[in-house]
Amino acid sequence: MPLPAVDNGGVRVLISVSDRSGVVELGARLVALGWEIISSGGTAGALRGGGVAVTEVAEVTGAPEMLDGRVKTLHPVVHGGILADRAKPEHMADLAAAGGATIDLVVCNLYPFASAPSTEMIDVGGPAMLRAAAKNHAHVGVVVDPADYRAVLEELESEGALGDALRRRLARKAFAHCSTYDAAVVTWLDAGAPEHVAGDPSADLPPGTSADLPSGTSTPGPAVASAPDAADGSAADAVTAAPDAADGPGPELLPDSLFLSFRRAEVLRYGENPGQVGARYRRHDGTSWWDDATQLGGKQMSYLNAYDTDAAWRLVHTLGPDPAAVVVKHANPCGAAAHGDIAEAYRRAHACDPVSAFGGVVALNRPATGELAAALAEVFTEVVVAPGYDAAALEGLQAKPNLRILQAAAPEMPVLQLRSLGNSLLVQTVPGAAEAGPGGIDPRGFPPSEAGGGDGVVDPLAGAGGWKVVTERRPTDAEWRDLVFAWRVVAAVSSNAIVVAKDRCAVGIGAGQQNRRDAGRIAAIKAADRGRGGAYASDAFLPFADGLDGAIEAGCTAVVQPGGSVRDAEVIEASNRAGLAMVFTGRRTFRH
Repeated sequence: MPLPAVDNGGVRVLISVSDRSGVVELGARLVALGWEIISSGGTAGALRGGGVAVTEVAEVTGAPEMLDGRVKTLHPVVHGGILADRAKPEHMADLAAAGGATIDLVVCNLYPFASAPSTEMIDVGGPAMLRAAAKNHAHVGVVVDPADYRAVLEELESEGALGDALRRRLARKAFAHCSTYDAAVVTWLDAGAPEHVAGDPSADLPPGTSADLPSGTSTPGPAVASAPDAADGSAADAVTAAPDAADGPGPELLPDSLFLSFRRAEVLRYGENPGQVGARYRRHDGTSWWDDATQLGGKQMSYLNAYDTDAAWRLVHTLGPDPAAVVVKHANPCGAAAHGDIAEAYRRAHACDPVSAFGGVVALNRPATGELAAALAEVFTEVVVAPGYDAAALEGLQAKPNLRILQAAAPEMPVLQLRSLGNSLLVQTVPGAAEAGPGGIDPRGFPPSEAGGGDGVVDPLAGAGGWKVVTERRPTDAEWRDLVFAWRVVAAVSSNAIVVAKDRCAVGIGAGQQNRRDAGRIAAIKAADRGRGGAYASDAFLPFADGLDGAIEAGCTAVVQPGGSVRDAEVIEASNRAGLAMVFTGRRTFRH
């Protein structure tokens, strides 16, 4: 039930925000309800400019701000007014003896530190007020998100006070807001604390902010943006993890602790199976291609739709500068091809394994055309993702009501991969990250694709730096192109994996086998005669000479593998006898 207003000569709200969306209307309506507003700096100026009466914080504390604004609200009168337990007479007596009065509502939000990190942008007073109000949520309301102003005002206007449920929800949101902010600071320190802002701490502030900062700090901060609520109506806020801060100086790829803050971005149709619920969360301190992707048609995405789409989208962006298409089923490519024409690239990718392509996901690195849409319409497909669609393509694809149509930008290039292990996490760098350092690497460890092309030919050595020819015969230029293409595809296939490719088109894929020979046989069977003169890629070394059986059966003439087996000499000798050209990459590409 709602709590009665505390009789201390009226109810008071402390407002100190940098995201001032709706703050003048909030203040005006609170004053109309009989609230006294305490504020300072730019927030006070904005309220006064809107005709709202304000009492300065310094008038309440009797102490002017100091240390260039680092200390404003860090005062017993302010925090006593927030933290006093109204049910304890001794608390009220202590507050009265200090010359204070209760503060019944705190409205404050913090600057998004990650956008302009520096020492001066670390908020102190703001989080202190938020934590105090959230701790005392049995008596005090706390608001960090302008999207919650409406609910707060409606409840105050209809009930006269905030109810238990709303105060508890707002408190949870405030703690999540502070946790997200702290996680951004830890990430910055782990990166070596590079200063972003020099001199004036208000430099580079986003529109709507200014040099006046939340009370008690020199750091402004807008509220956390809203995300869709869950089906049960609960707030979609930050999920945080990790108990400790990193101790080591300087940047580390694997710091002593990870502070991860995620917010629910999308409730999915269901989880991995219809009996499970699922959602996609986004990081507060990083962006994903999913965040700006647009669904132009089709049903709601499911867990597996999202998982497979991500796998397809990342693979298609590693296949070189020319038009390329990928078909993925159960997180594994069942087709991939590059060609001068995007419609032909799709037809070739689908032809690799048309049986498995049924119910798959199609990813394109070029806008979809009407010709491509006509070919795709003949196949049951769950999702198609592309950078764009021409009018004919969109009209044709939208005629299929169950087809999910996504338009998206290129995928981001993360440094770390995380996987749940019960209540633990497995964490590793993405391929190539340890050598390249943070940033600037492809999701599969390849350098970013070169711009240009268009003649149907990929640079035969693109991505092949450091590879070593170990056989008597060297690959031809055509074989080099297929070796590079096959190696890029096999890096996206679950291990043990073998890929047969010809003319930059995967024609046989053996995925997820417990031994490499079976993976090779499956790839050769699927390739039939289409792999003759093509490339055979293995994601790990061939431990025995019989690992070449699949290549020979498929009619391949060139092999690419990491090398490093104690029996490399035997495998090289068998390759020479078969007339194969073999290349060692020196790098394994296991994927589980």
